[in-house]
Amino acid sequence: MTDQTADPKKLFIRTYGCQMNVYDSERMAEAMGGEGYVEVGSPEEADMILLNTCHIREKAAEKVYSELGRFKDLKDAKPDLKIGVAGCVAQAEGQEIMRRQPMVDLVVGPQTYHRLPEMVEKVGRGEKALDTDFPAEDKFEVLKNRPKARRAPTAFLTVQEGCDKFCAFCVVPYTRGAEVSRPPERILREAQELVERGVREITLLGQNVNAYHGRGTHGDWSLAKLIWALNDIDGLERIRFTTSHPNDMADDLIAAHGECEKLMPYLHLPVQSGSDRILKRMNRKHTAEEYLRLIERIRTARPDILISGDFIVGFPEETGADFEDTLSLIRAVNYGQAFSFKYSSRPGTPAAERPLVDEAEASDRLQRLQGLINEQARGVMESMVGREVGVLFEKPGRMEGQMVGKSDYLHAVHVSDEGIAPGDLRRVRITGAGPNSLAGEVV
Repeated sequence: MTDQTADPKKLFIRTYGCQMNVYDSERMAEAMGGEGYVEVGSPEEADMILLNTCHIREKAAEKVYSELGRFKDLKDAKPDLKIGVAGCVAQAEGQEIMRRQPMVDLVVGPQTYHRLPEMVEKVGRGEKALDTDFPAEDKFEVLKNRPKARRAPTAFLTVQEGCDKFCAFCVVPYTRGAEVSRPPERILREAQELVERGVREITLLGQNVNAYHGRGTHGDWSLAKLIWALNDIDGLERIRFTTSHPNDMADDLIAAHGECEKLMPYLHLPVQSGSDRILKRMNRKHTAEEYLRLIERIRTARPDILISGDFIVGFPEETGADFEDTLSLIRAVNYGQAFSFKYSSRPGTPAAERPLVDEAEASDRLQRLQGLINEQARGVMESMVGREVGVLFEKPGRMEGQMVGKSDYLHAVHVSDEGIAPGDLRRVRITGAGPNSLAGEVV
């Protein structure tokens, strides 16, 4: 352990990608906090820089190498500066990162960041440190006693990692490994600790979160059973979860959306394509019609639920007719929001070897799809005007006396009210809808 009486060393973490990486970065900061490090807001201030990377987006590895290149002058000016790469690019690239960027001191995968203190100690001896194992020990248990600061009113909580679906476009099974669910007792303990530190809303995270099957004292738990247990925690006011797969949307989870008071009326349920032919080529194992029927069942349970999704356009061999099927599905669902991307190949995935759609055609399809999604999202936001919604306030807005928070439906809402503080949960009447947020007044 580092001498805690010495001047603290300074740690800068840059996080890329999904909410799970945000959660992982927080755990890394806690691990390093126990070694005398404090977080700072810029790499120029730091004694150690960590890049927590994501491998989902196009040319993810090259972007990491480019970012590392920007630190060369900083490293030259501060020879004792330590630089590390963590996350999914670290898992995928491993030793190659150090070969291409010799100034990198350590590379750590997403399953081994609890070993950071030992790796930093090794680096301090003038050695390089690389760890991209899939260890048997539970990283969450290793880190549970690390010092923790008071939290913002919202927090992420990882309950499941990895994926067994092997979608043809996805690297997650290779970088995060097989599906693993955390024991429910440990999740509930961490949730209670978060609430005691000021958290009022928890978002449960997993690469395939609704496949959660934690082994508890009295048998296996589903995600729905876990949500109901979280519902009983005093002081926890809101529960969300992401990201889900349509094939794991079980009956008890659908029912929970209509019955569980603290489960918010928002569901991110990626479909990726509306074409059965492309869905099969993606290895999604569901049809467009099955997805639409599932949406109907969910809306029967919770009629006001906001649905968001993910779409990939220009997947190998996607025809114009396949794309039109996707637009038809979007029109049928009426999404409140969605994330959409042009297909980009990932080395080692089955789709990487297939013929690509013309780049200009793929770009045109993406523009058309995003236009439709944006039109639907604007319509949903405008329909909120005049309604009363719950808003959990998180931070001051840009204007004097303004506070910003998230509605039950995850819309950003701003109000002008001097009597509101971060962490307050209030009823708000929506008075206006802008391009990216809603305006309201406290009821």
